[in-house]
Amino acid sequence: MKPTDILSSEHRVIEQVLSCLEKMLDQAAAAGRLEPQPAKDAVAFFRNFADRCHHGKEEAHLFPAMEARGFPRQGGPTGVMLQEHEQGRACVRGMDEAIDEAARGQREALDRFTRFARQYISLLRAHIEKEDHCLFAMANQAFSDQDQEELLRAFQRVEAEEMGRGTHETFLAIADSLADRYGVPRAATPAPSCGHGSRPCGH
Repeated sequence: MKPTDILSSEHRVIEQVLSCLEKMLDQAAAAGRLEPQPAKDAVAFFRNFADRCHHGKEEAHLFPAMEARGFPRQGGPTGVMLQEHEQGRACVRGMDEAIDEAARGQREALDRFTRFARQYISLLRAHIEKEDHCLFAMANQAFSDQDQEELLRAFQRVEAEEMGRGTHETFLAIADSLADRYGVPRAATPAPSCGHGSRPCGH
C-alpha cells in the first residue's frame, strides 16, 4: 500500500461525513433548527480526522516530499492544496460558532451554519477530486520506493504519536454513527496500513 492509498481511503470516510452533513442541513431546513449533537460530532470529525490527522499528514510529510522532488509550492499544486486547507478551516470555524444559536432556532445562525457547511461541502468534494485524480498520481510518479517507505513510516508516526493511540478509531466510530443516523452508506475502504481491522489506522 502506498501512502497516497491511505490518504485516498481517508477521503472516502470524509466524503461519508460530508454526505451526512448534507442530510443534516436538509433536516434543519425542514425543522427550522439544527440538531446540536450531530452537528458538534461532525465538526469534531472535520477538525480532528479530516484536518488534524489527514491534512496533517499531507502538510507535514506528503507536500514537503513532493516539493523536495521539484514541485514548487508558490504557484504549484501543493500551494493550491494548502490554500484550500485554510479555506476549509475557516468554514469549520464558521459552522462551530453558529451551532448553539442555530440549535435554538435562531434563523440568522441557522443560515450562517448552512452557508459555511455548503461552502465546506463544495470545497472538500472538489479538493478530494483534485487530489485523488491528479495530485496523488503526480506524487507517485515522482517518488522512489525509498520515498514511499519513508512516507509510510511518517504516516504511522502521525497516528501513533501525534494523534494518539485509538484516536483514529474514535473518529471512524463517529463517522459511522453519523452515517447510521442519516442513512448514509458506510465507506468501503482498502486494507489498512498496519493490518488491523478494515480501515486505515496507522498504528
